[in-house]
Amino acid sequence: MKTSVESRVRAASLATFVIFGANGLVFASWAARIPAVTEILDISSGQMGTLLLCAAVGSLLGLPTAGFVVGRLGTANTVRAAGMVASIAGLGIAGALHIASSPALAVALFFFGIAIGLWDVAQNLEGADVEHRLRRTIMPQFHAAFSGGAFIGALIGSGLSGMGVGLPLHLVVISIVVAAVTTVVPRFFLPHQAEPSTPTTEGAVQGGTSAWRDSRTLLLGVVVLGATLTEGAGNDWIAKASVDGLGTTESAGALLFALFVLSMTAMRFFGGRLIDQYGRVVVLRASMVAAAAGLGLFVLADNPWFAAGGVALWGVGAAMAFPMGMSAAADDPTQAAKRVSVVSTIGYTSFLAGPPLLGFLGDITGIHAALLVIMAPIVLALLLAGVAKPLPAR
Repeated sequence: MKTSVESRVRAASLATFVIFGANGLVFASWAARIPAVTEILDISSGQMGTLLLCAAVGSLLGLPTAGFVVGRLGTANTVRAAGMVASIAGLGIAGALHIASSPALAVALFFFGIAIGLWDVAQNLEGADVEHRLRRTIMPQFHAAFSGGAFIGALIGSGLSGMGVGLPLHLVVISIVVAAVTTVVPRFFLPHQAEPSTPTTEGAVQGGTSAWRDSRTLLLGVVVLGATLTEGAGNDWIAKASVDGLGTTESAGALLFALFVLSMTAMRFFGGRLIDQYGRVVVLRASMVAAAAGLGLFVLADNPWFAAGGVALWGVGAAMAFPMGMSAAADDPTQAAKRVSVVSTIGYTSFLAGPPLLGFLGDITGIHAALLVIMAPIVLALLLAGVAKPLPAR
């Protein structure tokens, strides 16, 4: 019996790893080729920011409802539904770019954002369930799978760009792959335990609003908001900032984005050991220092080689904040779904809405220099990092 349970947990762990990787692949297939979008539509950084904001609004509408959806459908079916919507939206993005229609692209990105928001919460809850069963830190490795999928997606984007393959065809193929993976793989997920709707010791009902009144959950959200802005800005703007600020080719800009993602992947893969040894708080603070140093080097560098060093350090610093925030929000399994949903919602305010706002600022200062603005939320996350300390066992 014990062997059967262990095999099921291992299978769930592998399935979760694959789902995180697929999420990263579909995301990078879009992010790595944003310069191609601006060229196809002949738009500025600020106009591109408006389009990115459509995806952000979609996710910010989907994230607060994710806990409720997972409670009704379970993590597996939520991932299946979100993957299908993301695939259809991907086809819509491809079609919009084929006809060079910004309004059609805005609509497709809105639904793409909803799907990614639901998918993200569901996969993080599954990762937390597996982590609790294994009794060791493994969430960063799941996020390493996301970064690994994004790295592969960035390399594919760079290669196809260099070969002259159009972005619409690229997105059609990725959409088909994602639909297949998200339909089949979640069958190996662990069953998620729904949260009881019973009075808590504080006299509140565990439900839609109680997690929003929990001070630790809200502070975790603020930490993740500040910390993940550096990841979102890197994902969306490194390729474009390299082209505009350093004068690189589109292909070289995609390679710098790939280096950013590769650095995040490596740190997330090995970072769990650091968390088990030194604790979340120490690792989170060190991460924010590294992110600030790497960002500064990237912006101030006057050639691609120094910029590449900054990108690598930036990626190392950006790697751990989001997975640590998800693990901290899920410390109490009985309230994990609602709290992960709240922290994700707050965090995604910066992760998704921040980069478009940087695009607007980039129209004034240039996107390369505009990236320095995210030093402020990095410092905020550094100051509040102590809230990530694990809850005492009950």
